[in-house]
Amino acid sequence: MAVRGKVAVGVNGYGTIGRRVAWAAGLQPDMELVGVVKTKPDYAAAQAMSAGIPVYVPGEAEAERFRKAGLEVSGTIRDLLREVDVIVDATPDGVGATYSKLYREAGVKAIFQGGEEASVAQVSFSALCNYDEAVGKDSARVVSCNTTGLLRSICAINSAVGVRAVNAFLVRRAADMHEVKRGPINSVVLNPPRVPSHHAGDVRTVLPWLDITTAAVVVPTTLMHVHYVTMKLKGNASREEVLDALRSSPRVLVVSASKSGVEGTSQIIDAARHIRPRGDVPELVVFEESVLSKGDEVSFIQAVHQESIVVPENVDAIRALTGLSDGEQSVKLTNYALGIGKLPGLSL
Repeated sequence: MAVRGKVAVGVNGYGTIGRRVAWAAGLQPDMELVGVVKTKPDYAAAQAMSAGIPVYVPGEAEAERFRKAGLEVSGTIRDLLREVDVIVDATPDGVGATYSKLYREAGVKAIFQGGEEASVAQVSFSALCNYDEAVGKDSARVVSCNTTGLLRSICAINSAVGVRAVNAFLVRRAADMHEVKRGPINSVVLNPPRVPSHHAGDVRTVLPWLDITTAAVVVPTTLMHVHYVTMKLKGNASREEVLDALRSSPRVLVVSASKSGVEGTSQIIDAARHIRPRGDVPELVVFEESVLSKGDEVSFIQAVHQESIVVPENVDAIRALTGLSDGEQSVKLTNYALGIGKLPGLSL
């Protein structure tokens, strides 16, 4: 177990999200990263070991493959589960559900990702929307990157003005940086080819009262998702009131093209990669000049860095399940440790 006063955390899966969650948990003053689970003896496993992170494997067959590659593991996932209070499952979509029984049998609290069905956990989680619903639970599902982005802006504006309905069009990135076998190459693909897309239902797992419709397409880029969001409000709101609500949210970054020169996603990532680990942008980015307000309707364009936006949510979910702190304090602790909230050159 972790040192006294700290929650012992394990991460099952060390890919795009798992590596970031492991790093983020290791930076928290009230958490200790015990180890991560890998299935293949690849460069990510070697990098984890070189960084002093204990690496575990699903079973003996995987351990033998690691030994043949010259990498010595610390044990199997069952060994890791005996040492942790919380396991963050960052395995590929659909795989987490196959581990849920093992986590329950080990008596370990579990956090799953948005690629799993909502039924895998007791609650779907978004820190700024429903933190309290996860407090003391045995399991939580951090909703997907796109859903997290939608919830960030919806809950910020709902807290300030009130939201009646949402219509969102999602332009999705085709692949993450390391995914060399995914497309499309030269097409805009309906994803899925129906309306609403699954994102509307996913938002309602956190905000069941919300009237929301979503549609999505996939385009040939790896950098960020972009959403065009229209909201019907419970009352009239000026453009400045909407902007104030977004700016006041601790995980929303309002970017002005006229002040920063940023007009697209590549410039956001370029700005971040010079001062942020891996060039991560865990904030939701809203383009200031895109914000329009007329009476009780507001619309704007937002961008989501799919590789990092859910990372702080996973950290907050650890605190919620274990009762380490309330939601406001957890968000402050996570933001401070990860440097969230201000991106020099953009947050002007």
